[in-house]
Amino acid sequence: FGFLRGFIVEEDLVRSLASMSAKERIKAIQKLPETMRKRREIRNKVLKEITEKSRHRGAQPSCCTQCLQGAAVSFRRFGNTLSEYFHLLRIWQKALKIIGAEFGTSVLSYFVFLKWLLNFNLFSFLINFGFITIPQFLAAEPNNLSFTGLELFTGAGYFQKTVLYYGFYTNATISKIENGPTYNMQLAYIFTVGIYFVICFLILLFSMAKSFYRNFINPQAYSGNASKLLCTWDFNISNEKAVKLKQKNLSTQIKEGLTEVNKEVLDFSVMERVLRIAVHLLAWVASLGTAAAACTGVYFLSINNLELFMKGHRNDLESQAAMLVLPVIASLLNTLLPFFFSWLGHLEKFQTPGQHICVTIIRVTILKMSIIGILCYYWLNIVATSESQCWETLVGQDIYRLVLVDFVFCLLGSFFGEFLRRIIGTTVCVNLGLPEFDIGRNVLDLIYAQTLTWIGILFSPLLPGIQMIAFLIVFFVKKVSLMRNCQPPHKVWRTAQMMTFFMFLLFCPSFLGVLSVTGVTLWRLKPSEGCGPFRGLSSMYAAVSEWIQILESYTASKWVVWIYHNLITSELFFFILSSIVLIVTYLYWQIIEGRKTVTKRLHEQLIN
Repeated sequence: FGFLRGFIVEEDLVRSLASMSAKERIKAIQKLPETMRKRREIRNKVLKEITEKSRHRGAQPSCCTQCLQGAAVSFRRFGNTLSEYFHLLRIWQKALKIIGAEFGTSVLSYFVFLKWLLNFNLFSFLINFGFITIPQFLAAEPNNLSFTGLELFTGAGYFQKTVLYYGFYTNATISKIENGPTYNMQLAYIFTVGIYFVICFLILLFSMAKSFYRNFINPQAYSGNASKLLCTWDFNISNEKAVKLKQKNLSTQIKEGLTEVNKEVLDFSVMERVLRIAVHLLAWVASLGTAAAACTGVYFLSINNLELFMKGHRNDLESQAAMLVLPVIASLLNTLLPFFFSWLGHLEKFQTPGQHICVTIIRVTILKMSIIGILCYYWLNIVATSESQCWETLVGQDIYRLVLVDFVFCLLGSFFGEFLRRIIGTTVCVNLGLPEFDIGRNVLDLIYAQTLTWIGILFSPLLPGIQMIAFLIVFFVKKVSLMRNCQPPHKVWRTAQMMTFFMFLLFCPSFLGVLSVTGVTLWRLKPSEGCGPFRGLSSMYAAVSEWIQILESYTASKWVVWIYHNLITSELFFFILSSIVLIVTYLYWQIIEGRKTVTKRLHEQLIN
């Protein structure tokens, strides 16, 4: 009787779902408290029920109607199957769950940030490839240079005459059909890069706002650990491995929350405070002095690198190897000095791991952004004014080498910093034990690589594709190295705010600095006379000014001219827009402060 009752209930459920609209039916099936396999069975029964109803409804439908209905049902089933397979192909979902369960949210935040940057570069590559590279293929000239294999490391030689670099792109209007549609490469190049940066700005801004709201403003952040303990378990989980993984993940989250609740507030004497302040000051002086010395070395090395290139770049092994000296030294400094900064942090003995990581990140940020700033000064003030035939391609090659060597050093860092450290800690010096995953150093490596990619987009449009492949390899190498070589942090701590901090560092100073460099390149610097889409112009932005002058002669395009003169080039418009944004931000900040106060009072009442 129990089986019969269950069968009748399921039949009633199938009939009720079949009578719903497609959207309501999908939502209802998703909310069923059943396993995924059972939901798929119910969905297939509903589709079968809908097909039978349509056959017996009214008169016998025509052959054409039957074919259309059968095709619609088949297409819907194919779409559902395809979405299931795409869900299985999200290769990092299982890896992220395992990392979160084994090592906590502090280490997980690095891999989530890496996955986010990977998607970011995929979007950038698709835009550049679609609007810049594909049209250039239609007007491309044959490449007469020979490929030796060294180009993969130096970016020079054969690659100079390919779509990888700015200098290969034409300044002509592309048209394959006589009297047919044309494609202005100058406008396509500058508008693609400009619109991409606008989209990046909005994505970063909204991502930071969303992360800030979720981690700092959302009242659920004040709900304590009771909701995690009582309301987090997913009763649809039936697989034994998934159950154990969920248990580990929940256990780690509760430990992180209890660590914050039981956080000790240390009371230091006056002498201890003075000693701690002196140690902090000495550590900051040492870190800033080291960063200044590194930047000085990179500057003089870059000057010698340009002189070597201008004397005549032969294609022999010696000259090819000389091109790699600058990126190798820069990457060596970016790899070794963060270990020194991390050692300084251990000497300072911070009260929480979060303070140690934040201070280390700030110091490494100063180092990496200073080195990038010195390199940008070298490219925009020395290389751009040199006698090079195509200085944009030269800058693109420098950035290509920096990205490639930084990727190699990132892999070597996993080998020497984690694998060999595990061997030493388990065989030679057992007291050291297994290493912990250095979140600050690894995150800053990602931000440094993404900053180089943003700077290089103007000079090498396909650079995001190269960086995307590098990030994909780094994800799996770091994941394997973490699982095999590292141990979970000794001090478990919650780091929900770390993702917001990472995005803020990516936005400022990284992205805002890139916007400044790109603005100077577009408005101030004179393009090369013999290469690139902007050859012969006073500046890259002059292509837009000439286009607006042409539009002024067409009555139908007057609105574009009005927007350009009254909005885009108007300082008053941007002043008013900035004022409105600041006022709205201030109002939202006051609302947020009020909500936090109310939430805090309600939380105190709940405790009482």
